[in-house]
Amino acid sequence: LGLVGESGCGKSTTALAVMGLLPVGLTMSRGRIDLGRRDDHNAVELSALDRSSLQNHLGRDIAMIFQDPVSALNPSLTIGAQIAEPMIVHGTATAKQAHRRAVDLLAEVGIPDPDRRVGDYPHMLSGGMAQRAMIAMALANEPSVLIADEPTTALDVTMQAEIADLLGRIQADHGLALLLITHDLGLAAEMCDQIAVMYAGQIVEASSADAVLNRPVHPYTRALVRSM
Repeated sequence: LGLVGESGCGKSTTALAVMGLLPVGLTMSRGRIDLGRRDDHNAVELSALDRSSLQNHLGRDIAMIFQDPVSALNPSLTIGAQIAEPMIVHGTATAKQAHRRAVDLLAEVGIPDPDRRVGDYPHMLSGGMAQRAMIAMALANEPSVLIADEPTTALDVTMQAEIADLLGRIQADHGLALLLITHDLGLAAEMCDQIAVMYAGQIVEASSADAVLNRPVHPYTRALVRSM
């Protein structure tokens, strides 16, 4: 699902609400957030959980890639330690197993010489490499849902294409649901099955990618399509 709209319309705030990461002073006043299929009796209402219970799902069942990987990564910890941490916290791997999987994940996301780079600190990585490391961290516990918040914004054009291709391949290989947040309708058209258009904090149109691109209904969506 692509969540598309201009900067400031509420896309990232929506993602932070899903993850229970709203800044101090912001609260969710209505609605609900369910993790799982609507017809699944085992679906979890995330918005009804207390902080401790919510933590059991974050980084395990649902994970997020942030738009600025350099600031999102902890500068005082190695890349390997940060990828291993979700596995150790959730008890899905021992420290030794988590380290080995961190190396494997770095290889999967296309970081060369992963056995060596696993010991690098964030400042030793380029923007593209840091984003790949963030993706590896998000995949650590094989989540069923992955939120990618403007994952290509801080990258050059060539690296944007590589990260988009990587996310598409990972989504297919791991069979996970991907929520792609972007202001780039072209990127959403390339990657997404469904597109939801947000304007001024509201979803104004949601349909298949084909319908949104070729038969837009809302005036704002029409303007977006014309701008392409």
